[in-house]
Amino acid sequence: MIPLPTMKTPAEIDSILISEKQIEATVRSLALKINSTYHSIPILVVGLLRGSFMFMADLVRHLDMDVELDFMTVSSYGAATTSSTEVKIIMDLGEAIAGRHVLIVEDIIDTGLTLAKVMEILKGRSPASLKICTLLNKPSRRKVNVEVDFVGIDIPDHFVCGYGLDFNQRFRNLPFIGILKK
Repeated sequence: MIPLPTMKTPAEIDSILISEKQIEATVRSLALKINSTYHSIPILVVGLLRGSFMFMADLVRHLDMDVELDFMTVSSYGAATTSSTEVKIIMDLGEAIAGRHVLIVEDIIDTGLTLAKVMEILKGRSPASLKICTLLNKPSRRKVNVEVDFVGIDIPDHFVCGYGLDFNQRFRNLPFIGILKK
């Protein structure tokens, strides 16, 4: 295995909230739960871009069943540090999901507004099952009740970056999750 370069923490990051090792352990733990839930049932894993791409890539490497991948691009942040109430579907799925077992992979669930909209759309397409897996969960910010099947880490109300999560398209490449300075 080729070691990753040591990254200097950018000045805009106040502190590291979740280390690279904590992320790795969380991903493995979530994969074990997903493997236990689906056993050998084939699933369609749907990543919500762009933030979920790193988490999803690491997660599917640990899944034991037959896995197909698809993506949606959904936005509710823009260039802000708080979620807006407007949810935009920028890119829809390329695959039909009727009769399929679908696992939505999300980087972070904040207000729940984005995910509630995605769930509403996908439930209307008659999947055999529809479950949610998120790396990070901010229950203190929830505005809409969304049932999450697989939760990695509950975090406090901070704006976080790294491991796929961004601020204005920056910091996605950080190997840890850090708190953005206010």
